[in-house]
Amino acid sequence: LCAIIHYLVRGQLGWFGLTTACLVPGYAAQLLSILWFRADGHTPGCCLLALHLLQLGLWKRYWDVLRAEAGGGAGELLAQLGDVCVLRLLEALLQTLPHLLLQAYVVVAVDPAGFIPGVSAGLSLLSLAWALVSYSHFTCLLKPGHLSPPAAVLLCLLLWRTGMLGTRVLALVLFARLYSFWVFAVAGVHWLLMSFWLGAQQTDIVAQPCRWRLFNCLLGAVYIFCYINVRPGPSRSRVAVFYAVSTWNVLYSTTATASHSLFSSLPSPLAQNPAFFCVLIKPPGHRGRCDFCTGFDSLEAALQCQW
Repeated sequence: LCAIIHYLVRGQLGWFGLTTACLVPGYAAQLLSILWFRADGHTPGCCLLALHLLQLGLWKRYWDVLRAEAGGGAGELLAQLGDVCVLRLLEALLQTLPHLLLQAYVVVAVDPAGFIPGVSAGLSLLSLAWALVSYSHFTCLLKPGHLSPPAAVLLCLLLWRTGMLGTRVLALVLFARLYSFWVFAVAGVHWLLMSFWLGAQQTDIVAQPCRWRLFNCLLGAVYIFCYINVRPGPSRSRVAVFYAVSTWNVLYSTTATASHSLFSSLPSPLAQNPAFFCVLIKPPGHRGRCDFCTGFDSLEAALQCQW
């Protein structure tokens, strides 16, 4: 909200519109929350609908979790906690993640000294990381014999998720700053690899084939940024494959960014002089004029290579 007001006050209507548009996907989680209320036998009233319209429906569910915890019903508490964790994760992936990417791009490429976009990006990163930690906490509670992890474990998980997401977002934003729309090609390759890999695992969460393929495609898009375990059993090998692909993607983006920055930092006479490239690639002892220079339209550029 502060970022929206910031762009509106400064007259940056383009960024204002994009930031406002990031709020729209969050209504999918609000709609699903209303449907789950109806499935649980609670008829949504005007007050409940108004809360969801203002995107405060999940706060209502958090309040219900606190009431269930005070009441002492373990089964009801676990069910309500599961609902709010899944809905919060969905909202974070659909709303917070696009907002994080947008504000991070503004900070890196448009307004490096912007305080409001920087704070907004940092809070979005923490919010997304906490949503992932909350979901992991809930899945841990579902396992038989597992107790609630202590606060130190949750803090370590939060730091791990924050670092992982921050690295992925920063790599993509820096790549987008230098290569513009080519970032979609890099992210698309990663998405296809993750989607095919999920399809090869035969995830049985969704029974229908069409919905199963759609689920794998959507989860493959999520795997561009973070790992979510959707299969029971040991996940060590799956996590290793995910981090291998993610590390390759980050290294590729970082290398491309560093090479572009190195070339851009060269003095203008060197960067624009073909003879500079001839010196880099000439064979030892070669004295003739190279084909690289003679291929230029400018005769003066070709004569600058004195081999």
